[in-house]
Amino acid sequence: MLFTGISGTALLQAAAALGALVVVFYILKLKRRPIAVPFSPLWQRILRDKDATTLFSQLKRLLSLLLQLALLALMLLALGDPRPAVTVETGRHIVVLMDASASMGAIDVPQLPSGSVSNAPSGSVSNGPAGRPRTRLDEGREQLRQALRGLSGTDRMLIAQMDAAVTPLSTMTGEVSELEHALELVKSSDVRAEFAPALRFALDSLRGLPNPEILIVSDGSLGEAIDGHGALELGDVKLTYLPVGEGSRNVAITGFSVRRYPLDKSRYEVLLEIANTNDAPAAVDVELFGDGKLSDVVRLQLGAKETVSRTYRDLGGADRTLEARVKLIGMQDELPVDDHAFALLPERRRARVQVVTKGNMYLEAALLLDEYLEVVTVAPAAYPASGEFDVTIFDGVAPPRAKDSGDVLYLAPPTDEHTPFKLGRAVKSDKGMPLGFDELDDKHPIVRHLSLGEVNVSAARPLESTDKKDARVGKTLKGDTLLLAGRRKGHKFVALGFELEKSDLPLRIAWPLFLMNVIGDFVEEDASYLGSYRTGAVWNIP
Repeated sequence: MLFTGISGTALLQAAAALGALVVVFYILKLKRRPIAVPFSPLWQRILRDKDATTLFSQLKRLLSLLLQLALLALMLLALGDPRPAVTVETGRHIVVLMDASASMGAIDVPQLPSGSVSNAPSGSVSNGPAGRPRTRLDEGREQLRQALRGLSGTDRMLIAQMDAAVTPLSTMTGEVSELEHALELVKSSDVRAEFAPALRFALDSLRGLPNPEILIVSDGSLGEAIDGHGALELGDVKLTYLPVGEGSRNVAITGFSVRRYPLDKSRYEVLLEIANTNDAPAAVDVELFGDGKLSDVVRLQLGAKETVSRTYRDLGGADRTLEARVKLIGMQDELPVDDHAFALLPERRRARVQVVTKGNMYLEAALLLDEYLEVVTVAPAAYPASGEFDVTIFDGVAPPRAKDSGDVLYLAPPTDEHTPFKLGRAVKSDKGMPLGFDELDDKHPIVRHLSLGEVNVSAARPLESTDKKDARVGKTLKGDTLLLAGRRKGHKFVALGFELEKSDLPLRIAWPLFLMNVIGDFVEEDASYLGSYRTGAVWNIP
């Protein structure tokens, strides 16, 4: 015999402690209190009758104690749940992986009549709380609930939720009530299911147990069973798949993002991507909301398996949030969870900019284009100005950087004594080798969406990096760096290796945009396009 409940050692310890406690209480109950009473010879006859029944009274007290100890032993034995060793060894150990990904919210399963109750525990309605439609997850719960009724007395089961992570919701137990409670804890999420980590968890949970089995309740498309440690091997573990759902009538928002315009941050544009997963064309209504107010409605025609992108340009009126909604026309969308999406507009805040210059109209005029810049101009001899700044622009000067100067933009520094880079020998443009940005890292944020290839420079001093992590953003045909970006001691810097007056850069629209890009990169307000996170992915935000 084996104890399948509480272990034998624990039972012996509990029996010793509780048995001693019962005996102590029993003895205390039999202890008589002395009471003084008047004496009369009449009492002698009563005492003689009592002596005749003493042996019988002692037997009754002993039987009472044995009865109490027997009841205690039976209760402890029930907690131990003894079973024949052969029977126990043949029981199954099952780990159930319940898919709780976004697709399990689809409603392509049989819907029960309004008010009907399934075989769920008392009080639960199959069609969901508040009359919501019945989902694939509800169908999976119902099928697994029926499987619970088929468990034998020696079977053990553990239920875990599988989405972006794996979450065990019960112990490895044979108690049906605990398992049914775990089923009710499974909630559909808005992410995809990570199958490989969940399968590894199940294999680790079954390691060393007899008759191991894994039951997967899912709508499919779980991917390969490969994680960072390689492919997973089942070995002697039995794998069973319980499918739920099979429909495909769905339209989904697969991309939704927003960016502010660099020179007018009160205006913005939006990119919306919609996919039709149906095998037939579909019509959808698309609604766009800004800060909760409807701003646009349009009807689109999508081909079978088609994905379309729609750009909303020059929008205004919203300051914080955008929401998009799609509605399938003429048929029911079987996965409504992906019919709406949200985007957050980049925060608009005033950046404090300190300009250290002897006077530069090109620079000062370009900074007037952004109303969200608070610009303080100081002469080189008056640097630093009082207060704390996000950005400092050194125009033709390169003093030691003060404490509250923020990130620094160097324009044609005359010396490299206090700069985070070195200056090379002066070079000039000639007919055979004109100076300009012949090589440009157009992926760097400070030059994104700029056209600098036609900029002409008459004279410059190349910038020599002192750190291999620095970005040589713009180079000449000979490889001399004219635009350098990097970071020192937690602060960013950007350097331009020529004077504005010795180039035609200030005459181009690229000049003010370059300044806005640099300041935006310094204050971490990305004015460029903000790509949306892919639906169903989990992102860790510091």
